[in-house]
Amino acid sequence: MAKCEICGKEPRAGKNVSHSNRHTNRWFKPNVQKVRVLLDDGTVKRMNVCTSCLKAGKVKRYVSKSQSVSVGA
Repeated sequence: MAKCEICGKEPRAGKNVSHSNRHTNRWFKPNVQKVRVLLDDGTVKRMNVCTSCLKAGKVKRYVSKSQSVSVGA
């Protein structure tokens, strides 16, 4: 099950409602990404984080030195 380890957001059940007002079951799933996070004590941990927490800056994403080197110029 995809669940954000920061805010606890998880899939929720709901209904699709058609133009003719028929109700069918559906799931609302959060956009959860598995990212490497830099913790406060300096360690790196892989976590499941929703994109709204990433955008809000609730976690600091870790980028390794080899990935941050630009090619050319």
